[in-house]
Amino acid sequence: MTANQPVPLFTLTRQWEEVGEAVRAAIERVFATQQYILGPEVSGLEAECAPYLRVKRAIGVASGTDALLASLMALGVGPGDEVVTTPFTFFATAGVIARLGARPVFADIDPRDFNLDPEKLAGAITPRTRAIIPVHLYGQAADMDGIRAAAGSIPIVEDCCQAIGTTYGDTPVGGLGTVGAFSFFPTKNLGAGGDGGLITTNDEELAERLVDIRVHGMRPKYVHYTVGGNFRLDAIQAAILRAKLPYLDRWIAARREGAAHYRRLFQAAELGDAVVVPVELPGRGHSYHQYVVRVRERDRLRQYLQERGIGTEVYYPICLHQQRCFAPLGYRPGDFPEAERAAAEVLALPIFPELRADERERVVQAIADFYRPAARG
Repeated sequence: MTANQPVPLFTLTRQWEEVGEAVRAAIERVFATQQYILGPEVSGLEAECAPYLRVKRAIGVASGTDALLASLMALGVGPGDEVVTTPFTFFATAGVIARLGARPVFADIDPRDFNLDPEKLAGAITPRTRAIIPVHLYGQAADMDGIRAAAGSIPIVEDCCQAIGTTYGDTPVGGLGTVGAFSFFPTKNLGAGGDGGLITTNDEELAERLVDIRVHGMRPKYVHYTVGGNFRLDAIQAAILRAKLPYLDRWIAARREGAAHYRRLFQAAELGDAVVVPVELPGRGHSYHQYVVRVRERDRLRQYLQERGIGTEVYYPICLHQQRCFAPLGYRPGDFPEAERAAAEVLALPIFPELRADERERVVQAIADFYRPAARG
């Protein structure tokens, strides 16, 4: 590649070269049956995901957001309840709480891994706490032992939307709490051809409730014992995911190899504290949905990289407690200092499985070129 050829943050075109034939065959299979809603493709995906994630039940739904929403609905969360979660995550994690009329309550993050800090979580729990949503952010498992100890008997909804294939010790995330929520958005480590999601649980009664909630709380047909929603996963998306699932472990291994290569490159670059690379904490797996560094002068660096054709992104520039729609919650700047510091410093670098070694080298070289003049000065 030439020095001025762009390095994308993410692209699916390279993946398509590997999986295109299998995906086309899966889609043709759906068209041949003309069964587009739920049906054998969805049940097949559920049957394949449950053992992969080592859970008793997996329920396909329309998106990761719906997976979170339906999970809270199944747990009976509603007006007057509180749900504790992190302020440093994608909006949906807290948005689904507010949609049910409950109050999002935030607790600060551990600066090492950007995940919910169990000690801060313990301080945020009140008699009104109905559930807790830890997020396995960027693909690294949260401290589930600490979180479970703080939660006690309070249900835990694991937000695994960025973490399919991540393990905590030897156990995949999604089976460590009461229920797990996964996203199959196209950019995820396992992505559909549109939106898609999955709910996991080891509670058979809860699983049956979720099966009904995804079709308007209906069982049997046209008999509704509760109010659910249209959270169904369509058959084409399920078929695409079934075609891709056999590749997932290899893709995660490639992401991990890329992360290890980045680590070596940054060590060799000797940039000191200008760039802080991700830390893999003991027993806490990381599937590197994103490779996120902490950097000085983040916005200037991002502009510098953009000018050199290197894609980056900021996940996330505004903490949830600072979002305008959550102003009525009464939080103020400084309430969650670690989350706010992360929002000012994090930068996601290219990490997708097909990213070449020379492209990672170009990314690190450009970052080194940005900081070294300042260091010399």
